Amino acid sequence: MHEVGFARFSAREVAKRVGYSIGTVYNVFGSYDGLILAINGRTLELWLDYLETRLGTVETGGDRLGRAIDAYFEFAIINRHAWAALYDFRLPDDIEPPDAYRQKVTAIMAAVEREVTAALPEALRSEAPELTRSLLATVHGHCFFTLNGTFRILEETDPLAAARARVADALAKYR
Repeated sequence: MHEVGFARFSAREVAKRVGYSIGTVYNVFGSYDGLILAINGRTLELWLDYLETRLGTVETGGDRLGRAIDAYFEFAIINRHAWAALYDFRLPDDIEPPDAYRQKVTAIMAAVEREVTAALPEALRSEAPELTRSLLATVHGHCFFTLNGTFRILEETDPLAAARARVADALAKYR
């Protein structure tokens, strides 16, 4: 997945590389969807680790939320195909993701929410969950437009700075 991305990913190639039959791969993961969820789950774990490592270098009171935005862009750029696969893959509407996968998604959201909460005045911290989702969508959109070339076409010269500015604009409402 990291090498070729979701669109060109092949369970057969995975089986070939690890020296198993495709049937064995499906027996281990239950299905193609199970295999993708396992791969994406590992990407989520790596992403959370990357985020926490980057945040660990910021002093208390420093620009931790800015560092989280930086980490989002960095991880996506370094792991472009694996990161995109998180959004390119979709389970059928009638199938819910397993709890273990949901927990990995929730863990990343909780880490970001922790930073958004800390950036808010005490009296407004109850609004952090909703605000976190919106801010994450804003940063994601900026990052996605960066990676797919849309910002280049639109002549945006510093998408990371633009994402940071939009987050600052949103937070200014709460100060």
